[in-house]
Amino acid sequence: MAQTPSASGDDATSESNMDIETSSEVDTEDLDNEEFIERLIERGELDYHIPGQYVEEDDDDEDEDDGEEDDADTEDGNGPYLEVEVEEEPQNEGETEDERTTRQRRQVMRLLANSELGRLFFTTARVGDFDDEDDDADFHPLWARRRRRERPDPNRFPKVPSDVGRDLMISGTFGVDDIRTACTDERTRTGKRKKLAMRILQRELAQEVHSRQKLNHKLMAQDMIPSSNADIIIHYEQPVYSGQFSDDGNFFFAVNKDYKVRMYDTSNPYQWRYYKTVEYPFGQWTLTDASLSPDNKYLAYTSIASTVCLAPTDPNDLGDPYTLELAERRAGNIPIRSRYGGSFGIWSIRFSGDGRELVAGASGGAIVVYDIESRTTLHRIAGHDDDVNAVCFADKSSPHILYSGSDDTFLKVWDTRSMGDSRAAGAFVGHIEGITYIDSKMDGRYILSNGKEQSMKLWDLRMVMSPQRFNSLPSTRRSRQTRFDYRWGAYDEDNWYADPNDNSLVTFRGHKVLRTLIRCHFSPPGSTNSRYVYSGSEDGKVYIWNMDATLAGVVDAYSATKNTRPPMNETGGMDWADDDDGVSGTSWKTCVRDAAWHPNAPIIVASAWSGYGMGSGTCSVHSWNDNAEEDEAEPRMGASVNQKLVPLPTYDPDTHPRAHSRRRRAVLRRLMDDGSD
Repeated sequence: MAQTPSASGDDATSESNMDIETSSEVDTEDLDNEEFIERLIERGELDYHIPGQYVEEDDDDEDEDDGEEDDADTEDGNGPYLEVEVEEEPQNEGETEDERTTRQRRQVMRLLANSELGRLFFTTARVGDFDDEDDDADFHPLWARRRRRERPDPNRFPKVPSDVGRDLMISGTFGVDDIRTACTDERTRTGKRKKLAMRILQRELAQEVHSRQKLNHKLMAQDMIPSSNADIIIHYEQPVYSGQFSDDGNFFFAVNKDYKVRMYDTSNPYQWRYYKTVEYPFGQWTLTDASLSPDNKYLAYTSIASTVCLAPTDPNDLGDPYTLELAERRAGNIPIRSRYGGSFGIWSIRFSGDGRELVAGASGGAIVVYDIESRTTLHRIAGHDDDVNAVCFADKSSPHILYSGSDDTFLKVWDTRSMGDSRAAGAFVGHIEGITYIDSKMDGRYILSNGKEQSMKLWDLRMVMSPQRFNSLPSTRRSRQTRFDYRWGAYDEDNWYADPNDNSLVTFRGHKVLRTLIRCHFSPPGSTNSRYVYSGSEDGKVYIWNMDATLAGVVDAYSATKNTRPPMNETGGMDWADDDDGVSGTSWKTCVRDAAWHPNAPIIVASAWSGYGMGSGTCSVHSWNDNAEEDEAEPRMGASVNQKLVPLPTYDPDTHPRAHSRRRRAVLRRLMDDGSD
């Protein structure tokens, strides 16, 4: 789903995520307004009170203390009855009391049915049935009564630590369990894990057998989780949407909202070198994704459009990128538009394992498979009911098994050799909101996905749901009116529930999948022994989990980058506002959209929307340094550089020329608040 209204076609206004059920008791389809209200009054679901009319109360409702006024009878609008001013018609001679009551009731019904008040009562709710936070909710006239929501079960969330995840940790597929690898003598003597310093010493001394040294090296890699202190902070004038290393770690690219991709040489992960920038010539809103070819020679990147740019990574090749139009098919030698008509926006792009094909996840639920050599669209299918936010291949050695994740909450498995009939090979069910990203362990078996219900899930391809069973499930796709809009506000945890058909292995929680399509990944085998999974977060952090869903570490990019640039940006524009000093304005914020773990070194790069109001971006490089605050190496820790790695002047908010005026305004504001002269 897009981050802009023009991208997804949705209204930019955040829609209320209300728990509204359609009433099965009142059939409103063939009733006009008066009949509808009449039915409600007969059922006792709508009460009214005409001024001056005596209302008899039940004895059970009487207040035990006659000296206190009953809260239900107050005139604050929160009682069970609403007083409606009705112009009294002249009473007919001989009219009985029952006939008079019936006539007054019809007057009330006409008033409600033909005035603006009717929209407040056609919800069939009694006054006072709503919580305070729902006062601004907008209701449809034919929606049924919203009953008071019961407090959800606090134990409905998945168990932590996960038993299944713990079994995976012990199995050896995701790292080594260092408790079980300790010899019996060590367990009886200390009962604790070896310290990392001891492992490093043993590696240097090389006193153990080769197998033991190899195991010791894997355990060291697991222990070296990068810290929050940043080695270097790369500043960009626009938010960063993605940043990833190549498979060999020699290359890093940063995808920016300004339609440019910056490339860096990271063959020495502790000393980067900038060498190239490529541009997307016809971008819309932002660049959405990029993918590096298996041989590292080409970078494919795209925007919210059907055109993909293909740029060589050779720093000496400064020519314009190649353009591939994925919305075109070819009949002979004549390009024709797809039978689906028009272009589309691409949210995700990936190279196949052999580098010959591109697969794209697009708007409207489309999945496109494109042959690069022939420049031909091989397949374009409607694989989902909503935007496809992420695609990836299952295995680098095979170009055929493909995964796709969509806003329709489903993750599907495809075989590119049989996609012509638009039928998936299987499906994964468990997310209750849209999927923002998926990542494959590249072993043809395990998949990871991020969901807008603030959950990340691990899946096993062997447990995939068959197409027959998936098609037999009742439709769980919610309408756009009730779906949580992740771009605005916070997610209400009371709306979280476990899907009864969930076929995932482990569910990870704790991060915030808000504002944008937050990405998640498996940790690499070389630098972490495949021990962890990790994800960016809207709160400016990178969360790292063990496979049993327990938190292994947190990299706080927000704290590392906060106020590292002055309010005035490099172009002279006002990108400011004041810090947390009581002065109104926009404070520094950070949203980590993507994170990349170096394949060979204990380094994580957090690619973020960052700055005053998140109007700019950063790539902060965090390495394992045992939480040291300073380092003797150059450049110093936390140094700020621009997008070409040129050092920026040190910025201190307390000594900046505007700092005095900010403090002065803060003092004046406090004096005014205190009523002082």
